[in-house]
Amino acid sequence: MPKKIFVNLPVTDLPKAMAFYQAIGFENNPQFTDDTAACMVWSEAIFVMLLTHDKWRTFTKRPIPPATSSEVLLAISFDDIAAVDTILDAAAAFDGAPDINAKQDYGWMYSRSFADPDGHVWECMWMDMAAAGA
Repeated sequence: MPKKIFVNLPVTDLPKAMAFYQAIGFENNPQFTDDTAACMVWSEAIFVMLLTHDKWRTFTKRPIPPATSSEVLLAISFDDIAAVDTILDAAAAFDGAPDINAKQDYGWMYSRSFADPDGHVWECMWMDMAAAGA
């Protein structure tokens, strides 16, 4: 079985979170979705599980951080700069907070970040691997 990652995120409003993630390009897998959780697919190897706070608490007793804090920065790659800008535009249109960190443009690497409606931070980046070595 190929290695996969399932990122679990607590959300305050599951339907709103699902709509947000669908708007920025994730697809819902209904096989692993119910009233307490939704499986959102980014790729064959990357899945985001959106969990209601009650469902989250069945996995851990650790407190859910407030939306104003960042426990992790989730980074995803894109094929080009335009795709990075497109997802930031979509995030902004669906109650996300675009450019919560400074945009980075080094010529060979470009990144922008947004927070989803629950404050989870995503960094979207493109990199020219051939130029990165130089």
